[in-house]
Amino acid sequence: MYDLGIINGKVYTELGFINTNLYVSNGKIAALSDEMFKCKTIENADGAKILPGLIDPHVHFSLTVGNNTSTDDFEKGSINGLLGGITTYIDFLDPVKKKDGIKKAFDERYSLAENSASDYAFHSCLANPTDSAEEMIREGLKYGITSIKLFTTYSNTDRRTYDNYIKELLIHSKENNVRIVIHAENDNLVDYNDRILIKDHEKSRDSLCETTEVLKLAQMARITGGNLYIVHVSSGITADIIAREYRKELENGRIIMESCPHYFIFNSSAYDKCDGYLYTMTPPLRAESERKLLCSNINYISTIGTDHCPFTDNMKNHKFTSETPMGIGGIKYSFLNMYSIFGDSVIKKFTSNVAKAYNLFPRKGALLPGADADIVIFDDSVTDTIKDNTSLYNGIEIQGKIVKVYLGGNCVVNNGKYIISRGKYIKR
Repeated sequence: MYDLGIINGKVYTELGFINTNLYVSNGKIAALSDEMFKCKTIENADGAKILPGLIDPHVHFSLTVGNNTSTDDFEKGSINGLLGGITTYIDFLDPVKKKDGIKKAFDERYSLAENSASDYAFHSCLANPTDSAEEMIREGLKYGITSIKLFTTYSNTDRRTYDNYIKELLIHSKENNVRIVIHAENDNLVDYNDRILIKDHEKSRDSLCETTEVLKLAQMARITGGNLYIVHVSSGITADIIAREYRKELENGRIIMESCPHYFIFNSSAYDKCDGYLYTMTPPLRAESERKLLCSNINYISTIGTDHCPFTDNMKNHKFTSETPMGIGGIKYSFLNMYSIFGDSVIKKFTSNVAKAYNLFPRKGALLPGADADIVIFDDSVTDTIKDNTSLYNGIEIQGKIVKVYLGGNCVVNNGKYIISRGKYIKR
């Protein structure tokens, strides 16, 4: 007898949807079958789509920026994620310079995450490191961390990692099967003036900052054969050039471009609004022409992350960007927003593509026998409008509804209501 049977659903696979039943035992996917088996619990999906639990590879829970800390801690943020179908997320350790700092950074974040409602992993994070690239990689592997985040900018706060070090990371990433995750902006083109008005945010770090840096990194990845992952691609020009010039590397996964829902939905005209400070993040929103170009290159964006990092209106309401903590929320609505624009094509960008990029596959990201029974029942026939005065997405029309969410075979969300759950750390 199985613990759970989800019947009469359209089960998502990498080859498309199949009409079959899905069975769960001991927190794992046990079988896909047209047959009816005995189960302790039967859930009739009534023709809804059955998706793997979604994965957000880019969140910042309990992140302190200056005197402000993002408003979603690990419990609140993960619950919001579950309400949006996100059953696994990847957060970041604090940036370190030496390998010995990774243990401390891991212990601190692991302690903060103990109340997480869903499963999670971590990226390690570097800030102008002094220990060797290989040492930093191997230290992270001790804690099940197979991805390293770094910045090519923020030299003003000594967070920038320089090209010679990035080259070494890329070389060693291939032999150690780790992913080098990069916030890519050309530091020499960023305006670090501390009196930049909100309306000038995009101009202070324009798309040329991103495009020139990403092109350089892509060429480094091509030559070294390293595993490159570019976070939050904001520029349609960036995506378009990489799609044309580095098609082979995109296809074989050597280069992965991630983007975020806000870059597909909003544009830089938001900074002219009286509440434009609410739309500040790094990199900034781009011109409408770039937003459209980014949308046209959605097939070359492999993964969608939220860069979820919300702050209150009071925290963000400042005249100058130097005073404003960068970041917005979005984990609750990321899938619904992207599905409403692009349909079924985005499902893999929230599931198998992420899982494969970050060594979570096949445990996560697919409804295969032996995988964790993280499951989303999704009704794409429903239309609705987001009603959430705390979100920038308030008032946006969406297609689809998250009906139920299962974590390890347990129902944790039912018709928009969170029930109860406890997540676990996933070593990779």
